[in-house]
Amino acid sequence: VQLQASGGGLVQAGDFLRLSCARSGRTFSNYAMGWFRQAPGKEREFVAAIWSGGSTFYSASVKGRFTISRDNAKNTVDLEMKSLKPEDTAVYYCVARHKDRSSWDYWGQGTQVTVSS
Repeated sequence: VQLQASGGGLVQAGDFLRLSCARSGRTFSNYAMGWFRQAPGKEREFVAAIWSGGSTFYSASVKGRFTISRDNAKNTVDLEMKSLKPEDTAVYYCVARHKDRSSWDYWGQGTQVTVSS
């Protein structure tokens, strides 16, 4: 399983940004997909996840502002981020895990999101 994230950049507070992740490898529908992020000097943290059936889960810090979605036909997962805040600045990682696993076993290379105030 390989993950390729894209879409990061420099935006202003309150702006919108969409991250995309393309997944290659084994059957996409057998994997949950998600996003983590890591800000400078901080630990990596969970952002959002989506299961093959479409169920989603968000961290409290992004719920209501971020939306995760997936396209099983295209093997992609998107993270739409609105009302961005400076504290959303981080490297964002696309992740995947098999539906029978409890750990996020596959990580992409990360894409930088910087939100200026």
